[in-house]
Amino acid sequence: MVLTSIARRLSLAVLGLGSMATTAAVAQTTKSAPASKGVGINIANIDPTVKPCEDFFHFASGNWLKNNPIPASESQWGSFHELFNSNQATLRTILEDAARNASKATKGTNAQKVGDFYASAMDSAAIEAAGLKFLQPHLSRIAAIKDLGEMQRFLADPKAHAGSVWYGFGVGQDEKISTQYAVQMNQGGLTLPDRDYYLKDDGRSKTIRTAYDTYLVNTFKLLGDDEATAKANAAAVLRIETRLAKASKSRVDLRDPIANYNKMTVAQANAAFPNLNLPLTLKQNGLGAAKEIIVGQPEFLKEASAMLKEAPIADQKQYLRWHLVSSVTGALPKAFGDDAFRFSQVQSGAKQQQPRWKRMQASTDGALGEAFGQLYVDKAFSPAAKARAKQMIENLRTAYAERIKATDWMSAATKAEALKKLNAFAVKIGYPDKWKDYSKLTISRESYLNNLLAAREWASDYEVGHFGKPINRGEWGMTPPTVNAYYNPPMNEIVFPAGILQPPFYDPKADDAVNYGGIGAVIGHEMTHGFDDQGRQYDAKGNLRDWWTKEDAEKFTTRAAVVGKQFDAFSPLDSVHVNGQLTMGENLADLGGLTIAYAAFMKTPQAKAGKAIDGYTPEQRFFLNWAQVWHSNTRPEALRQRIQVDPHAPDQYRTIGPLQNMPEFYKAFNCQDGNKMMRAQADRAKIW
Repeated sequence: MVLTSIARRLSLAVLGLGSMATTAAVAQTTKSAPASKGVGINIANIDPTVKPCEDFFHFASGNWLKNNPIPASESQWGSFHELFNSNQATLRTILEDAARNASKATKGTNAQKVGDFYASAMDSAAIEAAGLKFLQPHLSRIAAIKDLGEMQRFLADPKAHAGSVWYGFGVGQDEKISTQYAVQMNQGGLTLPDRDYYLKDDGRSKTIRTAYDTYLVNTFKLLGDDEATAKANAAAVLRIETRLAKASKSRVDLRDPIANYNKMTVAQANAAFPNLNLPLTLKQNGLGAAKEIIVGQPEFLKEASAMLKEAPIADQKQYLRWHLVSSVTGALPKAFGDDAFRFSQVQSGAKQQQPRWKRMQASTDGALGEAFGQLYVDKAFSPAAKARAKQMIENLRTAYAERIKATDWMSAATKAEALKKLNAFAVKIGYPDKWKDYSKLTISRESYLNNLLAAREWASDYEVGHFGKPINRGEWGMTPPTVNAYYNPPMNEIVFPAGILQPPFYDPKADDAVNYGGIGAVIGHEMTHGFDDQGRQYDAKGNLRDWWTKEDAEKFTTRAAVVGKQFDAFSPLDSVHVNGQLTMGENLADLGGLTIAYAAFMKTPQAKAGKAIDGYTPEQRFFLNWAQVWHSNTRPEALRQRIQVDPHAPDQYRTIGPLQNMPEFYKAFNCQDGNKMMRAQADRAKIW
């Protein structure tokens, strides 16, 4: 099942001296500053041969970029990855201890489940010896399907383990009645990361499709098909997925929450999509009491319904076989994983596969995230870090309120609603106050595949179990070790897992300039998501409701369009441009977040004192840490894919994009008209 409510998140992806006058100004600051040494910014990363007002990304991090090639197992390498890698070392110790001691732990405890899950995942010898033994009952069930009725019964069964097929189905918050849960359906069923990979005829898309076809054929051969049969089955999967892709909305169109909210009665949905047999699906999933369904993309569901009747059952069964097998590759013999990696290389450019312990650590986090997370928090997150983060959030909330009140383009009525929403932001820091209960999930060392499927069943039961109950406002959408953060519009909440509350984002030993340029900008980013082109459509209670005057909405759209045009012009590779519409929400959040974080920082004693550290003023250190947080090297293959599918712009442009609109940055580094980092007055974006 797929939870369909919208949550915007920071990317796990993984950020310059103007004229001669600017260079001299910085040099003068360096010479006259006291020999005060700082913490949190690595001065050695700076490339002084680059002028900050020409290219701040390479000024702030040029030496780091030169000295940190991408590891062979990665498609990208930057601050996020360094922190994630550091976290992984801690998590590995926790998991290995848990696996070693699981036999001593009381059966049914989180310690036993986490230990045995990880141990079974790491036992590659047992997985190899088992071959397809544990998968075969599921393959046999698919093979036994004879007609549409049996296909409907299979798809309706939450224990069928078909993988992500045909469409997304689940229970999530009703975005227009945020106090209720609703059944939700939306487009899905594709393997490639975007519909355009199936539809475009450019060289890159053709290369990926060819590699995908090879991957399909090889997988079917590993399942026992001969060459001719494997090729025929691969062609069947591609036919079905290509037809689904043609019916799918683009990623830009999916960013419109109003267009993607279509509430129907069950009877209406069943009439519109008759071959999906929704009454049976609802009943089998314990949702028989549902009277309505929120449909994200009705035209897609109509096509999926037609396909279930029109596509040969034999083709559909191959589609199911493929999605089942490709969703459990790590639990199958090594040959399956090797083929999967060879295909992923075409998309990511990675030179070698990540070690198994890293892949299985991620699997454990996905299956038992909060049981695992409890062990992580006990070892890696202090109450003091949580308290300081909470204080910074309140400082930014105050600064945001001041900016809203001072906004010259927004009416009093809209300002009042915006302040109401800002004040209503719920804040989650570190880890949940109440952990998920895994008591109904049984885990053993017998079979990693069985553990994986049992965890999926548990997650599905947990999700549909929300239906008809009060909204669980204590629930988290990320696990504690995650190096990320998010804003959830229907909850109107900002969430910061323990994993991101570490250097370079947050360092208790660093000065305020560093922390406000790091985690402060992250906090401001998530707050701004509540007021970006999507988030602004939700009110203080999380309801999808237009609380803007017509005039204010038009002014916002005009101002946001300036950011869209700015990012459309960025080109990281020949003939490849950033999509300003796809990345609009994240670009607005970066600009707003950095602006608000700077305003909050200027209230600190450090900013008022103005004392230089390491030869840089407090203002310069603020912007330097912003840039060093976002520095990264990316393989061309991964960069091309990111441009197509990621709502975040490449990190180079996430760094310089907001700065090019900020007079505060110009002043800090003495930028002059004509410098590349300084946009003409008429081209500058200013919203908050």
